[in-house]
Amino acid sequence: MTIAAPLLVLLAATGAWASVDPSPKPGGVYRLKPGIYVMKGASCRDPANAEIRQYDGRGLSTAHTRACRARVLSRKGNRYTVSQSCIDAGAGPAPRFVERQTVTVADALTFTLATRGPATSYRYCPIDQLPAGLRSAVR
Repeated sequence: MTIAAPLLVLLAATGAWASVDPSPKPGGVYRLKPGIYVMKGASCRDPANAEIRQYDGRGLSTAHTRACRARVLSRKGNRYTVSQSCIDAGAGPAPRFVERQTVTVADALTFTLATRGPATSYRYCPIDQLPAGLRSAVR
């Protein structure tokens, strides 16, 4: 028995094995965990609006868009070319716009997004690491 095995038994026996992240499991269009993602290198605790993406299983919204819906045009392995439609405002009435995107999913917690120019990498932020305003957005 390795040293790790008794630790796993202890964690399971004490209930510490349970996740503190109550958000849904990975799924939807991209097989990502629904929630808030920030640009790699950005802080989960205080990200700038431009560094945030929210995945709800249907699309990737920004701080200034909502109700995004990705339609898969093609898929090669973990790389998706999509046509994404979003309402062009965080709140209130606004027109819908469509944008072609390439999303590459590294795993259930990280992806890269390219629209125009080079791709940007994003990573998942656990809800307990987010500022209060973003926590309420994912509940």
